[in-house]
Amino acid sequence: MRTERITVDTAGRQVIDITDRVLGFAGGLDGDGLLSVFVPHATAGLALVETGAGSEGDLVEAIERLLPRDGRYRHRHGSEGHGADHLLPAFVSSSLVLPVVDGDVVLGTWQRVVIVDTNRENNARSLVLSFVAG
Repeated sequence: MRTERITVDTAGRQVIDITDRVLGFAGGLDGDGLLSVFVPHATAGLALVETGAGSEGDLVEAIERLLPRDGRYRHRHGSEGHGADHLLPAFVSSSLVLPVVDGDVVLGTWQRVVIVDTNRENNARSLVLSFVAG
């Protein structure tokens, strides 16, 4: 298994396209297998979405409707509404598994890998990329 840990700066953004970083890790892979993408944080997740056509803003608005940032949460450390950040990974997974065929990561035409991070109290996110050959 080949594994690499990288850091992603999420300051000022809630949806961060990391596709190029994922594809960079996958560069030079041979054969078939599975590429695991994992964000080991209690307040961030990963998604496959189209970017550049407004989907990022739509995703953030949907999360804000589902998980409003107010004082309703029992989890109360941090800023008001921070409890919502801790619920995010229940709705936006902390991991993705992507197929690799003949050394290439398989993504749909418009699919991009993004980190979803509504937590403004942590602007550095770790990302663990692992390739398991088939």
